[in-house]
Amino acid sequence: MKKGTGIIGIAAEGKTPTEALAQIRRAEELGVPAAWMTSGGQYGESMTVLTVAAAQTGRILLGTAIAPIWLRHPVLLAQQVQVAANLAPNRFRLGVGPAHKQGMVDNWGVDFREPLGHLREYIEVLKPLLQQGKVDHNGPHYTAHATLPSPTGVPVMASALRTRSFELCGEVADGAITWVCPFDYVRKTALPALQASAKRAGRATPPLIVHTPVCVSTDAAAVREGVRKRLGYFPTTRFYEQMFEQAGFPNSSRTGWTDELIDAVSIYGDETQVIDKLQEVFAWGASEVIASVITVGPDRQASADRTMRALAAASAG
Repeated sequence: MKKGTGIIGIAAEGKTPTEALAQIRRAEELGVPAAWMTSGGQYGESMTVLTVAAAQTGRILLGTAIAPIWLRHPVLLAQQVQVAANLAPNRFRLGVGPAHKQGMVDNWGVDFREPLGHLREYIEVLKPLLQQGKVDHNGPHYTAHATLPSPTGVPVMASALRTRSFELCGEVADGAITWVCPFDYVRKTALPALQASAKRAGRATPPLIVHTPVCVSTDAAAVREGVRKRLGYFPTTRFYEQMFEQAGFPNSSRTGWTDELIDAVSIYGDETQVIDKLQEVFAWGASEVIASVITVGPDRQASADRTMRALAAASAG
């Protein structure tokens, strides 16, 4: 089967850290070239789990998508990344972002103002520290004067949802990571914003990483139900509602995950259809795909394995 033109990884998860680690090891066993983890959840703090995964794996790329910027100083995060990067040389990527306002405010009491200003500075602290081993920064949001024993070379990527965040990534980040953005919106709005901003900054366009639900199944109703269970609340959050409206799906807080919206952000079908759709994403400019694996049917592990095998077959990694 013909290999693809970009890396395709999974978003690892589980009800416990043990389950999340098992999924990462299983992905490596099946030939999936990358595994990412979100900011937390039932399986625990992502950097801790990924550091353990770094010691338990030998080839698979590892990364955060994303680590929330509000919960720790960037120097502390860089120190944690250094441990994981030393355990998995040339295999770790860091994705950071402001996360969701409601969760950050309700759960952590974050003063969620100027999220993109905070994100810009966070990246400006992390990149020299991780990539050059030293930072001296005095800004409106962060002060950082620190060194690491040696540079790690870890790329610093950022989450991106609306036009300004893609522009920020084009200007200062090592990559832009989407999440449940309709494909036409990414192709026609997000990618041009990323490219134009990078050009204005006099730098090459950083990689675009498309994070999307994926399932090898021809049972459309079952896949859509799986997406709704996995991604239930996103259409009701303000930033996502605004993005969906810009993408041509207004009033998502009222309509929720309609079939049309799910089909606009997801990839499913038989193995050939899934691989072809993944190749289309690379053809219009994505550099990498993160697949949130949707499982269907009574045997969830068999369903997950079926999808992960297709991801491995389609990936250039």
